Amino acid sequence: MAEPKKLRTIAPSFVAPGPSGVAVRDRLRSLTLQDENVLRLVGEHMGTLASRDLKARCADGLEHDSETWAARKRGLTAVSSSRWAGSVTKSTHDQWALARRCLAACIHSLEAGIKTLQHRLSLPVGERGSKQAPGGYRSKGEWFHKSRRLAALQARHAAALADWQAGRVRVVRGGKRLVNTRHNLEKANLTAGEWRDRWGAERMFLSADGESGKRFGNETIRITPDGEIAIKLPVPLAHLANAEHGRYILACTVTFKHRGQEWADRIGANRAVAYRIHHDVGRDRWYVTASWQRPLLQTVPLDAALSSGCLGVDTNDDHLAAWQLDTHGNPVGEPHRFFYDLSRTADHRDAQIRHALTRLLHWAKRVGVQAIAIEDLHITRAKTRERYGRNKRFRRLLSRFPTAKLKARLISMATDQGLAIVAVDPAYTSRWSGQHWQKPLTTPNRKTTRHDAAGIAIGRRALGHPIRRRTTPPPQHQSDAAGHRTVQARPQARGRDGNRPPATDHTPGGASPNGTRKRRPSASKTARDAPSSQQWVQDSLMHTG
Repeated sequence: MAEPKKLRTIAPSFVAPGPSGVAVRDRLRSLTLQDENVLRLVGEHMGTLASRDLKARCADGLEHDSETWAARKRGLTAVSSSRWAGSVTKSTHDQWALARRCLAACIHSLEAGIKTLQHRLSLPVGERGSKQAPGGYRSKGEWFHKSRRLAALQARHAAALADWQAGRVRVVRGGKRLVNTRHNLEKANLTAGEWRDRWGAERMFLSADGESGKRFGNETIRITPDGEIAIKLPVPLAHLANAEHGRYILACTVTFKHRGQEWADRIGANRAVAYRIHHDVGRDRWYVTASWQRPLLQTVPLDAALSSGCLGVDTNDDHLAAWQLDTHGNPVGEPHRFFYDLSRTADHRDAQIRHALTRLLHWAKRVGVQAIAIEDLHITRAKTRERYGRNKRFRRLLSRFPTAKLKARLISMATDQGLAIVAVDPAYTSRWSGQHWQKPLTTPNRKTTRHDAAGIAIGRRALGHPIRRRTTPPPQHQSDAAGHRTVQARPQARGRDGNRPPATDHTPGGASPNGTRKRRPSASKTARDAPSSQQWVQDSLMHTG
């Protein structure tokens, strides 16, 4: 007899910490031609220095240390300023570290693909797979082509591993996608001049890190409480200054409408605020982005967050399935679905997710809950065709689904609304919800989907209740001779073991003890009077443990 399969360990639920940073953006309106010319000259000059610094950092590789960093910064200071040089070197280090992490992810992805190919090639042709592992290939021709793909992936893995060991990274300032667009201008509906403008705008550098204790939190790009913008010009462009100390003051003013009071409080206290000025070529507009860090606050205790129940939310490819649960884990009201479309551009997908989350948060505020439970999803398995074969739709779903971005955006938006996000382990939520909750909650007037039931499973796990419900015991162990009681009384309830009141409506002949005629017997709605051929399940709304 085969041993029963062990279930994986369920990680405890926790309250997700709030966002650690804030970024707000506003448009620079009514810029003069001189203002735009100065911004372009400064951005192009600092962009050239940033490109040179990135090239030097990539050449250092793993040999980089504090001395080489200081040497690079001294060289940049001579042609800009010490603060501009600090911003450039910090941005360079962030780019190099990001490229390093991306290379590690690429190596892991190639290793997963190679492992899957080797497993499937070792199986006989036509052997069927399972949920845990894929089977063999369908034909000898497919087996041959996959063997050639295995050789190609092994060559790519060897090259990536050599780059990792040597400390080489491949970075393109301006973006690899925009570089490749240069070879497909007709497909991108761009002319050579339009592409050149976009390329120049992406490679400009107009970013300045904030400094606590300095006036208005930034000495390089300074914005006063009245919205006046002053830029410290690099040394070669100091002759363009229109104010003292080599500064250029723009003719326009800026007002941050979103989080404007929080920004004003920070600069009023001379706390660090970083700024970035960038040009949107498509709209021909200039924008400024202000960002700062928030202090790490103590998260709300789990018990306090769940004191009024929660919303269990199941994330899917086209909608969020949510259901409200009380403190006992019982579903309240009707399920809600918040739809979105992820089939278009990245900006469109981001807007769709934001609108769906906004509707979800508004519903949470209306029903009066203080917590939203979601799955702590980490899709770490291979997303390529090596694992899922010809199932292109599922591969596309995994690739485009914004797991990390959705969770980060939900946490940020919920924190502003005073709501807590409870992350739960996603193990078995979909499977057990379909087995134990989908059918009991389906009525003639309500079609409960598996995703709706998954919302209940997620919410119950956040509340500390089990997802799987008790099955009906065998007849010899049931408390009633005619069937199992579906409504279970609590142990402390008085008279819970007593006899039930007599069913006067079902006396022989349809008459009551005093001889008066009662209504004809009707079909019972309880499990104890149902025919033995009817399959019954436990009442889902009364189970509390």
